[in-house]
Amino acid sequence: MERQQQQVAPVAQEQLDIEDSMKHCFENLIVIDVGANLTNKKYSRDLDSVVQRARDAGVQKLMVHGTSVKSSKEALRLSRIYPDIIYSTAGIHPHDSKSIVEEPSTWFDFEHIAQAQECVAIGPCGLDYQRDFSEPDVQKQIFAKQLHLAIHLKKPLLIHERSAQHDVLEILDKFENLPPVIIRGFMGTAEEALKYLDRRFYISLTGYLCKDKSDTGVRRLLDNGTLPLDRLLVETDAPFMYPNTRASKLPQHVKSGITERSLLYLHRYCTFQRNEPCSLPAIVEMIAAFMKKTPDEVALATAFNALKLFGLS
Repeated sequence: MERQQQQVAPVAQEQLDIEDSMKHCFENLIVIDVGANLTNKKYSRDLDSVVQRARDAGVQKLMVHGTSVKSSKEALRLSRIYPDIIYSTAGIHPHDSKSIVEEPSTWFDFEHIAQAQECVAIGPCGLDYQRDFSEPDVQKQIFAKQLHLAIHLKKPLLIHERSAQHDVLEILDKFENLPPVIIRGFMGTAEEALKYLDRRFYISLTGYLCKDKSDTGVRRLLDNGTLPLDRLLVETDAPFMYPNTRASKLPQHVKSGITERSLLYLHRYCTFQRNEPCSLPAIVEMIAAFMKKTPDEVALATAFNALKLFGLS
């Protein structure tokens, strides 16, 4: 019995050494999620575990989006609970635009939140014509107010756009001295992306890669080299946009590019109903496969872009 214990001990120690080595490796791989909706009620019971899993998976920093006055305030609160890990944004999502019109006094609360040091960007804001939660004219009005605020505060802009590129660009073109602009959660065509890139805007991608089956969409953008690394950011949009790596239309070389470690976090902790930030490494690896680059190249470039744009410490 004693001899058996002596034999087991070296094996156990070897396993610990491997785990420590792997942990060190991934601590050095900087991946930054520039869009997670951690104020969502789906995380109300286990947020600590969600944040820790993200860190363990290699996600060093998270930007939590505010999409209304209430959620912007909550995102700011989270950035103070998890300093140097979570950073917040303050935005009025197009869907929520009418709330500011209905309660104008809440705009002053929003401005106060946006001024906080931990708030590193204004948005998501913009136009969404796919759903009619707020009238287009109301969306345009509140979008313009947030543009003025971002220019005044000199904070980057996170733009949400769905079936509204012409109007978004028309409004943006009216403003001078715009801060850096990020088209977040991009789901458009390669042609639409070029219009943004021509203006030196940044584009942020999500697990939508797995859903895009068109010949003119996001995959083409990566395949043909249209999207340069110095204009790319990555996000999970958790709890939404689950990256379904088993999708039938996902090319085999992309599936093969996802490491077992990333798949472990993805399949163990994420579902279609609740995606988590720990899925980001899998998204980065898929992007790298489409771009014919290494995951390290994509991880480091997107992290550098995020650090530079948002002034993350």
